[in-house]
Amino acid sequence: MRTPLIAGNWKMHKDNAEAVELIEELVSLLGKPLEVEVAVCPPFTSLPDVSGVLEKSRTSIRLGAQNVYPAAEGAFTGEISPLMLKALKVHYVIVGHSERREIFGESDEMVSDKLRAVLDNRLFPILCVGETLQEREGGEAESKVRRQLSDDLKSLDKEEITNLVIAYEPIWAIGTGKTATPRDAQDMTSLIREKIAGDYGDESADEIRILYGGSVKPDNIVELMAMHDIDGALVGGGSLDAISFSRIALYGT
Repeated sequence: MRTPLIAGNWKMHKDNAEAVELIEELVSLLGKPLEVEVAVCPPFTSLPDVSGVLEKSRTSIRLGAQNVYPAAEGAFTGEISPLMLKALKVHYVIVGHSERREIFGESDEMVSDKLRAVLDNRLFPILCVGETLQEREGGEAESKVRRQLSDDLKSLDKEEITNLVIAYEPIWAIGTGKTATPRDAQDMTSLIREKIAGDYGDESADEIRILYGGSVKPDNIVELMAMHDIDGALVGGGSLDAISFSRIALYGT
């Protein structure tokens, strides 16, 4: 049985004081035992303070990072290593988000290197894949996602693959207010699971968690989570408000 994961990606929002206020409110709202796993991914600057709140509260909410550089240390100005994240008790690391790929030009080779570094340091990657509107309208969505998976996961073996979470994020639905229909999301998450089954076996495909991301809100989470192959959500804007995010984590209640 796959435990659902609801992860909030705060992106470039919230200074330290705002981040602490938000996580304290979330701890209060989500303090009771949950049937889902919850994670928050603040900006790098807020990770130490958010980590401190989570540790002090003894909550089950996990800490995540939005990015990483695939080296332990070195002359990489502005970058953060897996060891630095591990020291802050980070659990999840988002890798290959479309904004990293599209805005900052990260290649599948770089994404693959990041996955390797995250796993080698016993952290847990959330790998993002997805297509643009042009690719979807051109009938290239499925081939794009298959290619991303092949290139990004090339160094992983069968024992490692289930330490990964995959997030399907159609680029055209991120921050636009547009959402793939539950059936569209199910079709693509099913394709991802079939791809994992073909490359790593049915057992691995049954175990791996696949999230949907793209304008997830309290009023559409129930329909999305009703889909057989959707195991949770990677939430952007909806994670910046404690009440909204807690309602998503509690499936709209």
